[in-house]
Amino acid sequence: MMIKKAVIPAAGLGTRFLPATKAQPKEMLPIIDTPTIQYVVQEAVDAGIEDILIISGRNKRAMEDHFDRNTELEDRLTKEEKETLFNEIRHIADMANIHYVRQKEISGLGDAIYYARFHTGNEPFAVLLGDTIINSVIPVTQQLIDVYDQYQSTVVAVEVVPKDKVSRYGIVGGDKLSDHIMEVNTFIEKPSIKEAPSNLAIAGRYILTPEIYKALEQTPKGKNNELQLTDALLNLSRKEKVMSVTIEGKRYDIGNKLDYLKTTVEYALRRKEFAKPFYEFLQQIVKETDGKNL
Repeated sequence: MMIKKAVIPAAGLGTRFLPATKAQPKEMLPIIDTPTIQYVVQEAVDAGIEDILIISGRNKRAMEDHFDRNTELEDRLTKEEKETLFNEIRHIADMANIHYVRQKEISGLGDAIYYARFHTGNEPFAVLLGDTIINSVIPVTQQLIDVYDQYQSTVVAVEVVPKDKVSRYGIVGGDKLSDHIMEVNTFIEKPSIKEAPSNLAIAGRYILTPEIYKALEQTPKGKNNELQLTDALLNLSRKEKVMSVTIEGKRYDIGNKLDYLKTTVEYALRRKEFAKPFYEFLQQIVKETDGKNL
């Protein structure tokens, strides 16, 4: 069965970015001039998915406005003959069929996914976390779809992380079938180094079969008294195959300030219009500070 739908959980409060996220979603924080969630939607579209459900929450209307038409702005850009900007703004509104449902209370990623059950029905679907962007030649969602096409089962994107950082992530373990593909039989949310079955961390992208909903119903609340998707995937793996694929690409977690700053710098250096002067500026900053007062 083809993957036709994507779900983007984006209901979190973004407390690590306060006060910036007091009145706007963290998913709308821009990487230079493009909101984080637009990169996520674009990845789904680049993988051939045009039906997208965003799980939102209170104070998240900015996302809906961003992907909607703004006729006043379009008229202004037309009058000022700013054709490139006009095309860019229209593209945002036309890039996908986007639907929204609100998660009424923040109760974990598993709970957020459960809100999608009426939208996805009896179809497999992609999940892309709204605060994680991945730079890759082949969209990571497409990489997962290719593995799903081969095995017809749930697929989880993973990445290699340093062993001393496994306690920050959901970690998987299992039987390797190739350099990149593993049949998963262990999921542990934020384990200690001793508990960790590997250093393969879940990377914020999934292809889920509809059986995930039954697994979520049968999964008790876990860490922070929230319904954890990782726990439900472990339950699912006891009944059917769950695969992981080590992604080809670089993942950027926009959920914390330091990674957000690093991401902005790296994306700025990829932009032709100011890559060179920005690089020279960074060199000058490094030269002037030389590690002083750090």
